[in-house]
Amino acid sequence: MNLHPFFCYYGGKWRAAKRYPPPIHQTLIEPFAGSAGYSLRYPARDVILCDLDPIICGVWEYLIRVSAEEIYQLPTKVDHVNDVNAPQEAKWLIGFWLNKGVASPTLTPSAWMRSGIRPNSYWGETIRKRIASQIGSIRHWKIHCQSYEGIENREAAWFIDPPYCGKPGKHYRCKFNDYQELAQWCRDRTGQVMVCEQSGASWLPFEPFAKIKSTPGSRGKSYSEEVFWTKSS
Repeated sequence: MNLHPFFCYYGGKWRAAKRYPPPIHQTLIEPFAGSAGYSLRYPARDVILCDLDPIICGVWEYLIRVSAEEIYQLPTKVDHVNDVNAPQEAKWLIGFWLNKGVASPTLTPSAWMRSGIRPNSYWGETIRKRIASQIGSIRHWKIHCQSYEGIENREAAWFIDPPYCGKPGKHYRCKFNDYQELAQWCRDRTGQVMVCEQSGASWLPFEPFAKIKSTPGSRGKSYSEEVFWTKSS
């Protein structure tokens, strides 16, 4: 069983996740959670998500505890998120669906959403129904608002998808630059370790992985060139 995205996020790996090796341990840890695209492919595992962004953590905390009935109470037509009578975390959730592949939730529908070309890809009845139907599958997940350094080193499947190094990483709310320290931390993990990056990164001996379809940017580029490093112990 695999789940579809609960929200869209810049650099998300849901499309690519089926190409990565499957987890070989029951515990699955994503130290840079984002929208947890890899874990969504294996929701029955003991999933532990960590992230420094309080918005990301707030959305996951909300999704893990919210009822389907509460999801169905959210309006399907939203002109401005601040007009929605709902918890802040629900407003963030909706905001991520008003513009695809962004690093921060937006307040109003994007031009792509307003165009109506792909109505079921943005916030509306279809997405609301999807979220409500899936939340029962993540009740056992854990989310921690913390840096990767504080995570206990334990035998697990580690899916490590940090902010992109260099210019592509400028879009994230929580900036990150300690890639050499992260490289050693990745090497020290116990179990199955999988690390993702974009082409051009050199802080680990990455190998070319795949061209992954992504949300088109301002220059029309509709794919990202991904690289990959892995080890097992």
